[in-house]
Amino acid sequence: MHPQLEAERFHSCYDFIQALDKCHQKAYYKRILGICNNEKEALSQCLKQASLENKKKAIIESKSKRSIIEDKWKKIDEEEYGEDKVLEILMQRMREKKTNPTNNESTSQN
Repeated sequence: MHPQLEAERFHSCYDFIQALDKCHQKAYYKRILGICNNEKEALSQCLKQASLENKKKAIIESKSKRSIIEDKWKKIDEEEYGEDKVLEILMQRMREKKTNPTNNESTSQN
């Protein structure tokens, strides 16, 4: 028999759950002989569909949260380095000069 299902989580499949329960309660031999298999298959399909819908909602929600976070990161970067990140580019060039001073000095001395 199927596990107890949360009514609020699977409210779209409530009718299928009730039909399977009703079929199982009629007689024990119906379960053994597989007479309730149509109801069980319909419930399984409904639960699968509900699960896919929940996954799609979660993905959409996650993407929207992610875009909000990325917008906040972008705003923080703009506040720190300027709109076009000019300060960051200048700082990167300064770091490159400090790490490779021999290349600049050797070309200027020759």
